[in-house]
Amino acid sequence: MGSAMAANLVKAGFEVFGFDPVASARTKLKKAGGQSCANVQAVARQCRHIVLSLPSESALEQVCAELIAAKPKNLLVAETSTLPEPAKNRVRALLLKHGICLLDCPLSGTGAQAVTRDLAVYASGDRKGIEDFASVFEGFARVRYDVGAFGNGMRMKLVANLLVAIHNVSTAEAILMGVRSGLDAAMVVKVVADGAGGSRMFQVRGPTMVDRSWGEATMKVSTWQKDMRLINDALQHTDTPAPLFSATLPIYNAAMALGHGMDDTAAVYAVLERLIGPPPPDRARASRPRPRKVSV
Repeated sequence: MGSAMAANLVKAGFEVFGFDPVASARTKLKKAGGQSCANVQAVARQCRHIVLSLPSESALEQVCAELIAAKPKNLLVAETSTLPEPAKNRVRALLLKHGICLLDCPLSGTGAQAVTRDLAVYASGDRKGIEDFASVFEGFARVRYDVGAFGNGMRMKLVANLLVAIHNVSTAEAILMGVRSGLDAAMVVKVVADGAGGSRMFQVRGPTMVDRSWGEATMKVSTWQKDMRLINDALQHTDTPAPLFSATLPIYNAAMALGHGMDDTAAVYAVLERLIGPPPPDRARASRPRPRKVSV
């Protein structure tokens, strides 16, 4: 996600500096036209606007400690990761003591959508800071929604991801039913995606299920488990009944158990195939009317 955003910012005309502990990500940045820095502090000394895309609470805490150590002036930081709201609140308060403004700006979209700048930003926090960041958001996202006070961004992201969890599994169910009915899987995706039964996840993940290309992950099942836990925590905190979301939990857990942890979440299709078993005989052939006997 971070590599795709950086590449799009370069295309938008920004001078982009970045750091990632993974060497291949730094190489991607260089190839895209950005400048790779030795550490977070070096980035903070070069830039006034910083976008964070991080995997965990510990990574967030470590990065924020390095930002403080850089002693920057008038630094604006947009935190785009899907992380617990309390963790973001803690680092926000810490950064504020050092004159650094943190915005809670999670993104809606997959890694593949990030490549094509098809992301939505759920921006929350300091209003002036969000406006100051507007041109940067435009550089890597399709749209920005200002959703209010700090933390509302994460709350909105969890609402969106609850639907993603459901739509991803329902996409697999629908395609599999079509295939077992004798329909061509690619035709199912093409036709249904354009009608009332389609969804954004049907459009994005449907082709991956058809091609069985979930080995090329834009959202790994193992990473998605973190999001599922956050959604579940929010449901419990708000006493919200969620029977459809609850029904998806064992499907994603089964994906992990079956070795799909590093695969894209489209791999739920393989899980449903495993549950159902092999497809039945050609129903189209079976349903053909028998020739009538004619007496001459």
